[in-house]
Amino acid sequence: MKVNVTWIGKMGFTGESVKSHNTIRMDTSVDHQGDGLGVSPMEVVLMGLAGCSGMDVVSILKKKRVEFDGLNITVEGERASTHPKVFTKINMIFSFSGTDLKEKALEDTVRLSLDKYCSVAGMLNKSAEIKWQVRIK
Repeated sequence: MKVNVTWIGKMGFTGESVKSHNTIRMDTSVDHQGDGLGVSPMEVVLMGLAGCSGMDVVSILKKKRVEFDGLNITVEGERASTHPKVFTKINMIFSFSGTDLKEKALEDTVRLSLDKYCSVAGMLNKSAEIKWQVRIK
């Protein structure tokens, strides 16, 4: 796995996957000398956690033949007050939509992802307590 990150002025950067050539723009707010035209690197980390776990959850539910119509994952992180300001607490809400969804089956799937398969969760668990809940719409 390899990425290239290029400075595009002020506090802005473009990250690109060498393999897929997909890009993401990172920046910071005007208050912090940026233009506010991208996500912060720490927001990217939270998005990575949600994406990693979300992919696990979708894959596991497909294998279990659990049908659902939608999945939204909201992630909120609290950071340490001193540098490096790592995440210390992370709260995740997995919101599923569909018919005849069983809460226990969804919870078991999310638990399996976050405790076993999601590499991002495995890294973040070193500094942060990750709490989660499942909601069915």
